[in-house]
Amino acid sequence: MVRRMLDMMYKEVRGLHQAAYVLGLFALGSQLLALLRDRMLAHNFGAGSELDIYYAAFRIPDLLFVLFASTLSVYVLIPFVTGSEEKGGEGAGGRLLSQVFTLFLMAYTAVALVSFIFMPYVLPKLFPGIADPEQLIAVSRILLLQPLLLGVSSLFGVITQLGHRFVLYALSPLVYNVGIIFGIVALYPFFGLTGLVVGVVIGALGHLAVQWPFIRKSHLQVGLLFQFDWVKLREVLAVSVPRAATLSLQQLVLLVLFGLASAMTVGSVAIFQFAYNLQSVPLSVIGVSYSVAAFPMLAQLFARQDYQQFSLHIITALRHIIFWSVPAVILIIVLRAQVVRVILGSGAFDWADTRLTAAVLALLVLSLLAQAINLVVIRAFYAGGHTRLPFYITLGGSVLAVLAAYGFHSIYMANLEIQTAISTFMRLDGVAGSEVLAIAFGYSVAMILQATVLTVALGKVFSINMGFMGRAMYRAILAGVVGGMAAYLTLNFVVEGIDQGKFLGILIQGFIAGCAGIAGTVLTYAWLKSPELSEVTVSFQKKLLKVDVVAPQEDVI
Repeated sequence: MVRRMLDMMYKEVRGLHQAAYVLGLFALGSQLLALLRDRMLAHNFGAGSELDIYYAAFRIPDLLFVLFASTLSVYVLIPFVTGSEEKGGEGAGGRLLSQVFTLFLMAYTAVALVSFIFMPYVLPKLFPGIADPEQLIAVSRILLLQPLLLGVSSLFGVITQLGHRFVLYALSPLVYNVGIIFGIVALYPFFGLTGLVVGVVIGALGHLAVQWPFIRKSHLQVGLLFQFDWVKLREVLAVSVPRAATLSLQQLVLLVLFGLASAMTVGSVAIFQFAYNLQSVPLSVIGVSYSVAAFPMLAQLFARQDYQQFSLHIITALRHIIFWSVPAVILIIVLRAQVVRVILGSGAFDWADTRLTAAVLALLVLSLLAQAINLVVIRAFYAGGHTRLPFYITLGGSVLAVLAAYGFHSIYMANLEIQTAISTFMRLDGVAGSEVLAIAFGYSVAMILQATVLTVALGKVFSINMGFMGRAMYRAILAGVVGGMAAYLTLNFVVEGIDQGKFLGILIQGFIAGCAGIAGTVLTYAWLKSPELSEVTVSFQKKLLKVDVVAPQEDVI
């Protein structure tokens, strides 16, 4: 049994859909563990001051991670490593990875040390509403270890992806969440929030360690190498720095938004983070899976100058993202209260917390499709050697997100009639802290506009006819609306009598309504003769973990 599991972990998976579904299944498993983690946090703390500190403490370490560990990203290094192997032989790729690894360790150690020293001066200003800034500083300092470990793990991910070990690559986030859960269960009772963040560091160490057995046997050996080929490293940095800047914009936006939330009602940071985590589940399963699975092939196709297949690969990924995302958005909005209550509604997380988190989730999930498209399109630009354009577009979207959040918050707080109308519409009468809705709405508006501009730019830069998106959107919206109506009607008429005061009752209600919604969506897709539905069916029939050839991509535009 153990041997079979190990064989599965090290199995090669090559087709776009097959790799995407493998990544998607493991992403789902990782997200389920993440949801268990969030439920345990909600149960123990509720949406209160301790979780505000815990989530705020991640902001600077996460920013440092994307700034520095992005240099080790698969999306940057895979094209350079494959190019080095082709031109310089088998050992050239390992030498390049070792140089990048050494440079990362030197740079991150220096910046982390500076951050450690200046946190007492910076954090209280960034998060003015945090009640215990000293504790925030202490746990933030511990979390500086996380980017170091995840950065090295990201470098290992280059090797596992080049080996098409997608199962092994996808397993790392599961181990990471297991470490965090261990911190909640075993360390927090003895060490408080310090134990909680030590669990995060343990999870990051596991994220790295799970890939080590394959890395040790790979021909791409990595170690400290202080003889730098600055010509090659400048080429890498020319690509990685704009990419790191692009990714850091997302973290900067969250840093500003969390700072704004910290000045609101106590628990607003936790509410926003809980809702953001919930909407990240479908985003990881859909958007991240397709973008990760597509990138190695896109890089290879562009390097071979096979521009027709390059375009077709992008089109296929975008069609399927639309196929999955639009119905998911509608179903989550319909079932938002059931989703939040089942996942988080326990212990200190009361009904008011549930209602407010559900409302924030509904606003965030409006941009689910846009966020998924952003992931794929930005990686398509990277595969094609374009890093500056997505940076400029993402910069505009980031500035817009911050301005929109502050603007909507100012309007909301200045107008009592708007507060009353929105609270009534979102079913938040009598719930304190509804001003956090402005942050979620501003973020979603900005992400939708950013995705629109990125998609138009993608079509122009790579001469891709984006007309297929209109047809895919039509099918997805129609299927999603039918599925949403089926879920809503089931929720309000078929399972209305189920006791909603207990966990089991809410779970049964949401499950039955969700199944009705999924059935309505699938039947509508089948009636429309959706090509994506046919491709999904074929891909699943090919026994995902045994496929060893590139899946054919049909031109259905």
